[in-house]
Amino acid sequence: MNITTPAGQPAPSQTALTRRNLFTLAGASAALAATPLAARTFGSGFTHSVASGEPSANSVLLWTRFVGEAETTLTWQVSETEDFTRTLAEGEVTASPSRDWCAKGVASGLQPDRWYFYRFIAPGGATSPVGRTRTLPEGPTAKFKLAVFSCSNYGFGWFNAYGHAAEANDADLAVHLGDYIYEYGAGTYPDPNQAEPSRVLAPTTEIISLTDYRLRYATYRADPDCQRLHQVLPMIAVWDDHETANDSWKDGAENHQPDTEGEWTVRKAAAKQAYREWMPVSDEPYATYQVGDLATLFRLDTRLEGRNQQLDLGKVLEGQTDPQAALAALETFRDGAWADPARELLGQAQEAWLAKGLSASTASGTAWQVLVQQVLIGNLKTPQALASQLGDGLPDFIKQRLSASAMASKVGLPLNMDAWDGYPAARDRVFKAALNANANLLVLAGDTHNGWAFDLAHDGAKVGVELGVCSVSSPGFESYLSFIPPETLAGALIAENDQLKWADTAQRGYMVIDLTPTRAVTEYRFSAGIKQRSTKLAGTKRIVTEKGSGALEV
Repeated sequence: MNITTPAGQPAPSQTALTRRNLFTLAGASAALAATPLAARTFGSGFTHSVASGEPSANSVLLWTRFVGEAETTLTWQVSETEDFTRTLAEGEVTASPSRDWCAKGVASGLQPDRWYFYRFIAPGGATSPVGRTRTLPEGPTAKFKLAVFSCSNYGFGWFNAYGHAAEANDADLAVHLGDYIYEYGAGTYPDPNQAEPSRVLAPTTEIISLTDYRLRYATYRADPDCQRLHQVLPMIAVWDDHETANDSWKDGAENHQPDTEGEWTVRKAAAKQAYREWMPVSDEPYATYQVGDLATLFRLDTRLEGRNQQLDLGKVLEGQTDPQAALAALETFRDGAWADPARELLGQAQEAWLAKGLSASTASGTAWQVLVQQVLIGNLKTPQALASQLGDGLPDFIKQRLSASAMASKVGLPLNMDAWDGYPAARDRVFKAALNANANLLVLAGDTHNGWAFDLAHDGAKVGVELGVCSVSSPGFESYLSFIPPETLAGALIAENDQLKWADTAQRGYMVIDLTPTRAVTEYRFSAGIKQRSTKLAGTKRIVTEKGSGALEV
């Protein structure tokens, strides 16, 4: 890509644009939403609005998609005003069929801690929608706010969390923790009884090839609230498993069958390529983002970079009919395979990079060290009391799974082997690195579709806190443990798990984290529903942690 930044430009006016001076795109967004899905096609020209990401103090990545008759050179422009009376930075990018017509450029030479407008222009004069983005602060920073999302399944309903965040207009940066798309075919997840009929999935089959993944992104990115969020906020995004296939790891996935779906390496490469084409992200598997002296954000890859295959409690208990023999098998597993120090989640290179980065961040005087990553790091065991609440009306397979999970909890084994809980030695190494660095650790997590808040500790020492965000639209515990009232389930989970301080197992939405030098205030915002497009909230939950406390006030 060719990038130019005019020399000698004066700094843009800080008062020209603020969060509270949201620019005028409501008409275009409303028009898109009012157009029936069946009447829309991805068409030609600028098909999917604009997006930005990978912000630093002096640069930001800009994205668009332009479908032409042939490879097309686009011009991007950055301005301090929506009318582009003065261009502050300008460059060229190429929209090519080899990248599914997606184009990305990096605007550099910008001023720190500023809001900017940007757009793309085609050779014939056609202009993309205008986007808004911002650079990260540099030096002393009093405040910065993150809007955090995870698990947005198109078929289950509308992305109302995205819509609310754009309408609320009070965040500096969007953070997506993965499961931005789902790989399943129509009628699988959601099944026909759960699906929202107006949300028509393409392709209708499970996505395996590069063409499949591209079409699925095109479908998701046509959603009006997804487009609006990307249009008004820069985003830092990480992939989780469904961007490739369910429960993925570096050499395979639960939802990948080589005999019928080909080599995993081919599918993984296709998934990575489509993600990097369609998302406003760099090609780096992990990275840091410095928010002045307030926070270092560490974007991690807990899926494809270094993860060993997940362990399976079902295999441990396979064929066991005697309860005492089953407990003995679980204890052997706990002390053997589960505790194996050789098991990796990040991989050695990423683990070393993170340890070094934590030390550098604290040495520089940065207040918060934030892990932007996918899966829960807090310890979560199944409440043993649940086994006594299983009614006669439940299917046998649910009874068996819950009974096995409660039995595992009895010997100290966790609920979810796909999370950090399945890699305890790797988690210990990260916690030790944080303690050695004297880090003020704040861990973000998605994946589970439910809301969580943990105090984190290692061998009695406080490590930090974790905030797990509920899903944008994917169903949580309420969908398959519907026989237990959500408040009862949350209470049982908190009672069973010492580090767990709060849980919500029944609502969709997102969270906003307001960082200051002395505290982090998290507000969970729960959508009123997802079956109709709406920005109405059902409620909120506020959680506070003071810097250095390693504890949450719930």
